[in-house]
Amino acid sequence: MATVKRTAVWLCAALVGASAAAGQASLSIYSDGRVVVRRSLARPLEKGRNALTLALDGAGAATLFSPDTFVTVVSVVLRPATERAAALELAAGQTLAFVRGKGDTVRATVVRASPPQYRLPDGRLLLSEPGEPLFPAELVRTAPEASLILDAARARSTTELVYVTEGASWSAVYQVVLGAGRASVSGSAMVVSQRLRADSASVQLVAGTIGRAGRYPSPMGGFTARAAMAAKEEGAAAEEAVGEAHVYTLPARINVEPGVPVATALFPRAVVAVTQELIIPGTLPFRGYLQSFPEPNRVPVQVWYTLSRSRGTPFGEQPLPGGTVQLYQADSAGRPQLVGEAATDHTAPGRDLRIQSGDAFDVSAERVQTDFTQEQIPPVRRGLPAKQRFTAAYRVTIHNAKPAAVTVDVRETRAGAWAVVASSIPHEKLSATEVRFRMTVPAKGEATLTYTVQVDS
Repeated sequence: MATVKRTAVWLCAALVGASAAAGQASLSIYSDGRVVVRRSLARPLEKGRNALTLALDGAGAATLFSPDTFVTVVSVVLRPATERAAALELAAGQTLAFVRGKGDTVRATVVRASPPQYRLPDGRLLLSEPGEPLFPAELVRTAPEASLILDAARARSTTELVYVTEGASWSAVYQVVLGAGRASVSGSAMVVSQRLRADSASVQLVAGTIGRAGRYPSPMGGFTARAAMAAKEEGAAAEEAVGEAHVYTLPARINVEPGVPVATALFPRAVVAVTQELIIPGTLPFRGYLQSFPEPNRVPVQVWYTLSRSRGTPFGEQPLPGGTVQLYQADSAGRPQLVGEAATDHTAPGRDLRIQSGDAFDVSAERVQTDFTQEQIPPVRRGLPAKQRFTAAYRVTIHNAKPAAVTVDVRETRAGAWAVVASSIPHEKLSATEVRFRMTVPAKGEATLTYTVQVDS
């Protein structure tokens, strides 16, 4: 067996203070808090066994590996930063100074830490600590430490390591400024570190639904949050598909600090076509029996916006990570006002972005069930159970307080065998489960829709 070569390479706690000689960090940050850390260390490996000691915070021992196909991680031993009790155990047999008050110290030899036994210079024993111990530096690990044994099939000029930890996350936020049939869209990725630190790190943000089998050890130690916001980097993140996920590489290296959010543009600002819809949701249950509800009730008039994302356009070709969409519209003085906010899922290239901003203020509606019957219908053949047929009639009255006419959709969605058997205006079948009644409501006026549905259950 080759002689084990030993060296110490210090990567300060959770990558803090990494020097150019030690290499720079590359981080892949996931929205669920996971972080894949990649290190390229300016530490050559000789052929055979090599031993390294790294100050490595929060890594799961089993997750650490080398992406270099000629290097195998033989073993990893993780030791936490030294706590007071552990330091006293290590100090057994040594004489320490103990602080009892300002300017008042006493020296005593640590016989044992638990139960506490301390020998004073005159030979007497104390069965409690004589004060607050002062430890020599060699007894204290200031950062979590990993001892690695690496087996190199060939000599390597650098040491490549990868591990998974937790302690940072990211989210997407989109700003949509609405205009007359057009909208200006921008998007940012917000990186927030809870515990992880990295100096001048290359950062990739991973979007997608990434499975996980369990939790990883959280980085040890706390942090002090700061009320600070880093400026957006110049340029936009570069995007690429990796497997079934999308990876966004930030345009410049950043410092990752606990409690200091960093935002960067996901794509150049785009101007796209936008359409608005006013929708009254249906009253039918998607499955199960219909019931009699004769009392009238107010129903919301939902406000929906659809942003066009046609293939072949820069914005249409851009995959959008799930996040928060904020909708703004200018008032009479040109001041942008927040008029809606909604969460959105991941949106693939070429798929329109559809957002419900809230409910209408000046357009309202009431629905009342005007008739309801239930009857048993014979089975289609002997041996099958009888079915129930429900027939329900509804009246929807829509009020428009706006100075202009509006178009409102009344929609009903139902699975199984059902049909609209009568209505005051024609309906449009959008799918096997959904129909739409499209109505024009005059300015400062109202419109009424009546329809009857029949459901077999």
